[in-house]
Amino acid sequence: MPVVDVVNLDGKKVGQVDLADAIFGAKVNQHLLHEASRWYLRGLRRGTHKVKEKSEVSGAGRKLWKQKGTGRARVGSIRSPLWRHGGTVHGPKPRDYSYARCARRSRQNWRSRS
Repeated sequence: MPVVDVVNLDGKKVGQVDLADAIFGAKVNQHLLHEASRWYLRGLRRGTHKVKEKSEVSGAGRKLWKQKGTGRARVGSIRSPLWRHGGTVHGPKPRDYSYARCARRSRQNWRSRS
């Protein structure tokens, strides 16, 4: 059975307490600790990154030149992702990185920390 010292506010030892083996005597599970720290750190992430897409970039919405007869490539918008100052394709969007942990894993994790 693990034994812990009891100290008063002055930091002096005043006694000992026996801790239950069922809770504090368990072996440390490295995988569970890693999983718990990953879960905690992912919950801290803000997820506020964002880039502008084609519809959000400032610029004209008209067709630059007619479809046929100019000899140039067909183009619809000056803010196409192919152009300079154009929108970004498949860029980051704000999102929540947290996820729900299995309750069973959480209980196992509490037992594993000794």
